Amino acid sequence: TIISLRFILLLILVPLLTQQVAKNFLVGPIVDRVYDPPVEDIFLNGDMKTETIEELERYENFLKFQSLTGRAPKLNSEEIERELKEKAAELAEESRARSADAIKNVIADFISLAGFALVIAYSTEEIAILKSFLDEVMYGLSDSAKAFVLILSTDIFVGYHSAHGWEVIVSGISRHLGLPENKDFMFLFIATFPVILDAVIKYWIFRYLNRISPSAVATYKDMNE
Repeated sequence: TIISLRFILLLILVPLLTQQVAKNFLVGPIVDRVYDPPVEDIFLNGDMKTETIEELERYENFLKFQSLTGRAPKLNSEEIERELKEKAAELAEESRARSADAIKNVIADFISLAGFALVIAYSTEEIAILKSFLDEVMYGLSDSAKAFVLILSTDIFVGYHSAHGWEVIVSGISRHLGLPENKDFMFLFIATFPVILDAVIKYWIFRYLNRISPSAVATYKDMNE
């Protein structure tokens, strides 16, 4: 148990720490020094450009609203233009920082993945122990507990309401890597990956769990109905 828990922590902490250390102390300083694009190239994708333009338009409307309602001193066209230039410069710097951060994330994630692969490659014995530990925990549960875990897992990851969760995950990954949010890809992913995952779970239930604990499968079917 101690070896398995320690190995699970290792699998979680090594990639996270490697990503953070690489991003903040190795990749980050290099990217900050090298990455200095002109204004027209600060956007990594069209979504980022659209968001920045919309933010500038909202700020312009806010200035006009404040001026027209008397909540702020009345501004003439030159003063509004000056305010917009300052806001545009601020948004341009924020966009450049977001683009640089996305580049850092991509490089640091590859380094983190390499660290995770090294842990897996040099932990053959620990993997076998962890597999034995998980089998003992899973198969040592009561039939109702096994059914509860299966229902909870399937409802979270492949349930009819799980599409919203997968959409948030794909959207978050896209923003993390600086990729545009492709709606067609997102819909295709949501329409296929949970279905494949559901088929894998059902095959595991039919192929393995049904052989080892048929009473748990019967309980699962009764509870699921």
